[in-house]
Amino acid sequence: MSTPQSRGIQRTVIIVVAAIIVMVLGFIWRINQPIVMLDRELRANGAIVFEAPRQFSEVALTDHRGEPFDDGDLEGIWTIAFFGFTNCPDICPATMGVLRDMYSKLRERERERIQIVLVTLDPARDSAALLADYVPYFHQDFIGVTGSEPRIKRWSAELNIAYGQVPLGDSDYTIDHSTQLVLINPRGDYHGFFKAPHNEMMLRKTWRSIDATFDAWPE
Repeated sequence: MSTPQSRGIQRTVIIVVAAIIVMVLGFIWRINQPIVMLDRELRANGAIVFEAPRQFSEVALTDHRGEPFDDGDLEGIWTIAFFGFTNCPDICPATMGVLRDMYSKLRERERERIQIVLVTLDPARDSAALLADYVPYFHQDFIGVTGSEPRIKRWSAELNIAYGQVPLGDSDYTIDHSTQLVLINPRGDYHGFFKAPHNEMMLRKTWRSIDATFDAWPE
């Protein structure tokens, strides 16, 4: 039969264990929260966020599945867009690899809030079928986008992406292009960009901070 003293000890043990559990759960909750950075901290880590997001013209392109890719595909979700091309020998596959590592290490609920899009700067060679072979190699969730040269040129200019063909001889060519990653917010506006060189950990940290402070998700 328990005594008042033993019952008191049991209550004390229960209280101590409960307090430890609360502390552990609180610690787990805190470490899972994004670190909110100041603007200067974001810049120091390569993320440039505009004071006022910028709108751009209508998007009317085609994804790697042959389906239309338009303004509606940029709403209700964050988009990181990389402008490159499949024949790129180094920068493009390296950047896509960084994006794969960044995206793969996000939590499942975070991956539901962001999409990674490769927009080709070489639509003459990068058909939807070719992108369908190239883009899923990095991640099955990634989207490849192609379309007419005028539409890609207009959109890239509005997003501050510079590019141009460089002849290699025998009618072959490569493309010099900007290497920043464009960030489009869930309203479908140009929100900012990530400067090169890119690092998957910094991309995750800065995007998480930007997402945590974004208070204009569409209804």
